[in-house]
Amino acid sequence: MHAELGDRLVVESPVTGDIRRDGEIVGLHHEDGTPPYDVRWSDTGEVTLVFPGPDTHVRHPGTEDEGTAAGGQTPARPSGAGSARPGDFGRRLAAARRQRGLSLEETAGRARMSPQYLAYLEQRPSSPGMGTVLRLADALGTTLVTLTGGDQDLPPGQGHALLHPRLTYLGPDECRALLSTHGVGRVALTGPDGPAVLPVNYDVVDDAVVFRTAPDAAPAEAVGQEVAFEVDHVDETMSRGWSVLAVGRAEAVTDAETVRRLEARVRSDPWAGGPRTLWVRIRPARLTGRRITPAGR
Repeated sequence: MHAELGDRLVVESPVTGDIRRDGEIVGLHHEDGTPPYDVRWSDTGEVTLVFPGPDTHVRHPGTEDEGTAAGGQTPARPSGAGSARPGDFGRRLAAARRQRGLSLEETAGRARMSPQYLAYLEQRPSSPGMGTVLRLADALGTTLVTLTGGDQDLPPGQGHALLHPRLTYLGPDECRALLSTHGVGRVALTGPDGPAVLPVNYDVVDDAVVFRTAPDAAPAEAVGQEVAFEVDHVDETMSRGWSVLAVGRAEAVTDAETVRRLEARVRSDPWAGGPRTLWVRIRPARLTGRRITPAGR
């Protein structure tokens, strides 16, 4: 084993390969870089003399393949990350730092870690210890739940707004492209009890929004009305997103051949399950959209 100042000493679980502890090598005792090493642990900030064991390896900054740690192990999510995707911890960390206008050096100083390690956490999937995550949350004035993605089940939009947001109005072509990604959208209509907004699984066929419902279900009330259909995407981590609104008349699809063609082409089955025999089609007469991004992008 050989190391240089600034390298990271990583201690992995011999069973799962997850990172149990890591730290920056801040002192060498041999000119050839062999152990032991003085290591500043990222979870406590303390410096100790370490004689590496068989579950320990040296990680040189910038030498790992994307998403893969030295030794061929795939890093796991940060501890307590809940349902967040791998890599979301780094994105959330970088977004929280930028929202507060802090540099890598300022944040690292507050969290008692090296700027190189903080850059690594932001740019690569990793599994820092709970102590490290707690110090980062404290340094950034946020919570452990928010930083690790434990808020995934909460309604979107509860994060911080961008410091300098830019609102862009989308043209018809981009609106159609975003709308055609299919998935879950919301249809706004007037029912027997007044206005209603209902989520439906939809698809786009021949530039028309189509969804399937039961004849006695609430979305069936859209038939014969001018309705609004909205679809959006919110990137909670980066505080950005887009929305598209289509307005048009909803009609029931009754032609047998057209129904067979829709059944063969659609990709979004109703999540509600059960018999959904009524096809509803909305041909947009008006199509508008907006996007929120950081200013300058």
